[in-house]
Amino acid sequence: MTGNDLRSGGLPRIVSVDDHVVEPPHVWETWLPKKFRDRGPKVERRGIGTMEHIGGGTYRQTFDPDGPKGDCWVYEDLVYVNKRHVAAVGFDRDDMTMSPITYDEMRPGCYDPKARLDDMEMNWVDASLSFPTFPRFCGQTFLEAKDRELAAACVVAYNDWMVEEWCGESGGRLIPLCLIPLWDAEAAAAEVRRNAARGTHAVCFSEIPPHLGLPSIHSGYWDPFFAACQDSNTVVCMHIGSSSKMPATSGDAPPAVAATLSFNNAMASLSDFLFSGVLVRFPTLRLAYSEGQIGWLPYVIERADDVWREHRAWGGVRDIVPEPPSTYYYRQVFGCFFRDRHGIESLERVGVDNITFETDYPHTDSTWPDTKQVAKELMAGLPDDAVYKILRGNAIRMLSLDMV
Repeated sequence: MTGNDLRSGGLPRIVSVDDHVVEPPHVWETWLPKKFRDRGPKVERRGIGTMEHIGGGTYRQTFDPDGPKGDCWVYEDLVYVNKRHVAAVGFDRDDMTMSPITYDEMRPGCYDPKARLDDMEMNWVDASLSFPTFPRFCGQTFLEAKDRELAAACVVAYNDWMVEEWCGESGGRLIPLCLIPLWDAEAAAAEVRRNAARGTHAVCFSEIPPHLGLPSIHSGYWDPFFAACQDSNTVVCMHIGSSSKMPATSGDAPPAVAATLSFNNAMASLSDFLFSGVLVRFPTLRLAYSEGQIGWLPYVIERADDVWREHRAWGGVRDIVPEPPSTYYYRQVFGCFFRDRHGIESLERVGVDNITFETDYPHTDSTWPDTKQVAKELMAGLPDDAVYKILRGNAIRMLSLDMV
């Protein structure tokens, strides 16, 4: 598959490394083994009373039979309401509210692969990698479940649906992104290998596992998982919010504050990895920071190098990080953005080989259906080879895609 349109004076077709899928109602009823289906996630239409975002992709809501209708995922004690601002494309900006939505009201591209391809075509997007919605960005929903056997089956069922149904008939244009059982590093490694054997080279992970009650990357606990990713050429994709805790200033700050500060978790996670020794022990492991933007990267890289140079002895990293941290960033890490003029202006420090592009379909931040124009304005003045890398080439390399 080719998508380089530069010779005709145009823009390369975009490979978006961060979009989202709203799982269709049949996923677990179809893909779970029969013995689990009656207990697996199901969709119910309910009247919704109040809704409140309490951070990190979690919400508090009440139900009212006479309230506006929403299609809800019901799983164990959890009732997850599908929300308009999550399935926002097709609505006017001021109508992208935190309110319930049914599948009938969503644009079909949110949940139907054929409709998604049509919306990608409209948006100059050649290929797309989509993060989950109901499982949350790295599968926290299943981590929090009581029945671990059922949760493990739900992870496998999601991955089977993702690979075989969502992506299966797309001709490579829909790129599979899989989950792991977060509660078991060895089982996570096995699931990475299982999916890599059928051509999947991207997996979700938490930017800050301790926020989920899991061991840190400094502990060595995750080394089997990282080894499996390195050995199978699988990139570790960490979306903002995949720690179920978004940066905020106070409990009464509007969600807009957290949305502005959302890159902070990616910044913290990168600092963790640069000083953990993980990138030293696994020198071909690749990390991708999804929806974190890129303008903050030059300072963090500079600061990490300064800390390493001046403070590595008392700072506890003299013996585990033998080279300046920037060495590992430029070798193994990818940033991701969709609107970040400052990042583009800092391209020399960010690294032209280290950034990728996204459309964030179908969220409120999405540039759909105007992504081509947005990209053209952002890329103005850059050489053709840089434009190709940013919009397409780096993603192809990062995700091991059969494209040029």
